[in-house]
Parts: sequence; structure tokens; C-alpha cells
Amino acid sequence: MMLKTLCELNGTSGREDAVRDYILAALPENTTYKIDALGNLLVEKKGAARPKNKVALFAHMDEVGFIITYITDDGFLKFAPVGGVDARAIFGKAVTVGAREIPGVVGGKAVHQLSKDEKGSVPEVETMVIDIGAQTKAEAESLVSLGDVAYFHSDYVEFGDGFVKAKAIDDRAGVQILLDMLKTDLPYDMTFCFTVQEEIGTRGATAATFTVRPDYALVIESTTAADLPEASGYKQVCKVGGGAVVSFMDRGTVYDKQLYTFARALAAEKQIPCQTKTMIAGGNDAAAIHKTAGGVKTLAVSVPCRYIHSGACVAKQDDIQSVADLTKALAEALCNAESD
Repeated sequence: MMLKTLCELNGTSGREDAVRDYILAALPENTTYKIDALGNLLVEKKGAARPKNKVALFAHMDEVGFIITYITDDGFLKFAPVGGVDARAIFGKAVTVGAREIPGVVGGKAVHQLSKDEKGSVPEVETMVIDIGAQTKAEAESLVSLGDVAYFHSDYVEFGDGFVKAKAIDDRAGVQILLDMLKTDLPYDMTFCFTVQEEIGTRGATAATFTVRPDYALVIESTTAADLPEASGYKQVCKVGGGAVVSFMDRGTVYDKQLYTFARALAAEKQIPCQTKTMIAGGNDAAAIHKTAGGVKTLAVSVPCRYIHSGACVAKQDDIQSVADLTKALAEALCNAESD
């Protein structure tokens, strides 16, 4: 299964090589591509006709993770997050380190050594270490170097009624959707942008947009779902199982109102399950795309995902299909849309 393979690949921001290599190997023959200086993979595919408008679809290749910053005298690894990772999702988790995928565990002060105040709070990342079983600095240095990256070690699991659990569903689900679309016959020429460094500030998307200069951009993403017992009403943001998420605003973008309205109407017309976010939360490559190269009309279509930016992201296969269906319908419609 493609999603399983994609999620099990490792690729933090700036280290997306394995993901890009997989995409390159999966590209159909009737495509052309370039890799820019940052590492974005920009793919062009001819359709049955030339479009009235240039439409580009974006999905980022990188995932959150950790970078090794120091090795202690007794062989423990100090690290910093790459991307936004909550400390609660890190402590006690299994990881792999470096290209050799050295196994390790994130640890810290033992519970019996904690003060009363410390027991009531989450340890700060600065106090944590990765334990790879080394007993000396020299032993650790024989396995790991400063600047190596570490990843959550997490199996891909299917469970319940169509649920999946894995690391990096954000945004390997989007990568899968774009790859699946590339393998179909398209009614119009389209551009597919697999971007780098989204998790550290949408950096790759800025460069990609300057190169591609589309009239319309669709960002295919994963987004936070908080549909848990502790949250109710608007605080759930969106729901796993509720269909594709079309946002009107997040922390990086106020989305084009006409595009937002059109997407919701198109989903209803085609009976594609669709929802919106009930809080202003999160962000994605749209933050860079919509204000680049003179401005681009941009919309995000997202997979609702619980426990995002952790080693146990949870999504539903039906939602991924809804995002794929809506993405295809939107891209085809925008290729021939009347310009304002």
C-alpha cells in the first residue's frame, strides 16, 4: 500500500531525499520534472487540452523530527525538534537516529527524582536526551554525528473501521493523493509540486511558487482534528470521518472567499463529504504560496488527522479518498474557470 510505504520513509525538513526518490521512481513516463536548488520536485503532466488557467497542486514531502545537537560524556544525545513537536509527544518515545537508523528512546530525569512541581508538568525538550545504549561519548560518536536527524519509530497500523495510524501522515497522505492523480489521464495540463521544508516555515513552497507562477494553487495537506472526549463543539476543530477539510482561515492564510465558497458548493454538488475548521488553527504551504510572485489564488484541502506531529497520527481512509475526489474536481474546474 502506497501510504504505508510513504509514511515509513524518513524525511525531515532539509532531508527529504528518500521521499523524493520514491516519488521519482513512481512517476509515470508521460511527465517531465525538475528539482530546484532547495530540493522541491516540480512535475508537469500534459492533459487532453491546454487549460485556460495554470493550476498547481502542492504537497510537502517533509515531516517533523529531531536533529542531534550534542553528545554527552556518557553517550546520551541532546537534540532539538525540527518543526512543531509538542513535548508531550516526545518523552518516552522510540526513535531511530541517522542514516543507519540506530534505535533509541527519548528519556529524561527518572520519576522518583522529580520534585512535586516537576511531577505535575511536562518535561521541557531541553531536559530530554536520546538513549541509544552507548556508555561513552566515543561509543556514541562511532554511531551518530552532530547534525544527524532522528525520527519517531512507528509502525503503520490499520484498525477499527478504516482508521490508520502512522508517523508522517502529515503530509504523506497529500503526496499519495498527488501521485495517484498523476497516474490518471488528465483533461488539462497541470503542475504538481512536491515541496520541502514546510514544517520549518513553508520555505520550499516560496521557491516553488516563484518558479511555477500558477493562476490557482491547491494545497493538499493534513490538519489537526481534536474530536476527542475532552473537546466539544467548536473546540474539536474538525472531525476524523467528517470528510475533506476546506479552510476559510488558518494562522498563515485568509483563503480566497470565492474559492472557499466554490469548493464547498462543488463538494455538495458531487456528494463528496466535506467540512470546515471551526477554529483558526494550524497552517501550511498556502501561507507562502498566496503571497508569492504577485499573489496566487490559493485553497487548502486537508485530511483531518488526530495526534498530528507525533509518532501516532490517526486518519481515516474514507477522508483521504474524499480529499482526493475533491482535489480532482477542483483542479479540473479551475483549469477552465473564468478569471476575475
